[in-house]
Amino acid sequence: METPAVEDSHDRPPSDVELTVLVPVYNEASGVGEVLDRLLTMTDRMPRRTEVIAVDDGSTDGTAEILARYRSRVRILRHSENRGYGAALKTGTAAARGAWVCLLDADGTYPVERLPDLWARCDEGVAMVIGARTAPGARIPIVRRPAKWFLRQLASMLTGHRIPDLNSGFRIYRRVRAEAYLPLLPDGFSFTTTITIAFLSEGLGVTWEPIDYRVRSGRSKIRPIRNTYEFFMLVLRTSIFFAPLRFFAPLGFGFMAVAGLLVAYRAFIGAAFGVTSVLLFVTGLQLLAVGLLADLVNRRFMTLRRTDASRQ
Repeated sequence: METPAVEDSHDRPPSDVELTVLVPVYNEASGVGEVLDRLLTMTDRMPRRTEVIAVDDGSTDGTAEILARYRSRVRILRHSENRGYGAALKTGTAAARGAWVCLLDADGTYPVERLPDLWARCDEGVAMVIGARTAPGARIPIVRRPAKWFLRQLASMLTGHRIPDLNSGFRIYRRVRAEAYLPLLPDGFSFTTTITIAFLSEGLGVTWEPIDYRVRSGRSKIRPIRNTYEFFMLVLRTSIFFAPLRFFAPLGFGFMAVAGLLVAYRAFIGAAFGVTSVLLFVTGLQLLAVGLLADLVNRRFMTLRRTDASRQ
């Protein structure tokens, strides 16, 4: 059984907050202070009321002591043990008072000074603005680029949208929209990947703002091989969950097309009608039926979720 997050701040901001900046933290003692200093400088310049929440996900390296210095200006939530990146984001999103939530990683890789630029894009009628690490100065480790490219292409194909950056840790999203998905979102690093695919698959407005990306402070928690495989399976599962027809329909029609070509070829060479064509056609038909059934179930499920969320 999960223990609730403990709030360590005493001075809470007023309830007319428009933007909540959420900073998930786990063993980031080497850089979180600098990130918060830069962030608070930026929020002081924001024209709208902003609050900052830091979620300490069970840090053991002195991070808690550093966060304590900011108690007068930052709401601090603490997990008694490490639950995962996504769990920290879910805790922070649920506690946010702003209509919009900005996610900002605490490792110092993202340009905090671009926060006003992302915030300005929220007036364009979208549900999420993502800081895409595509600017000329973005320094993404070369070893990660092939896997990131492949996952982006797969997600773009399955969602039907071009995705410049799938799992950026600097983004702003509508809180009420994200809350509808919180029970479905994972507790690990794949939170950002999942919520991106969910918003796109559900037809919610998503846009990207090009940003730089810097060398992180401290040691990365990402495990390249293991996490790449997990992200691949996640992209596949999430896309099938939110838009099953985009996965099953091409497969089904593909099998049926091959069956048709095989029948035409055998007729051309004067061969007898083969059972392989029938099996391929039936397989395609079954995949199409599974996709249609999954789509109906998914639409019904999401309708009930939205209804429940609107009643709360």
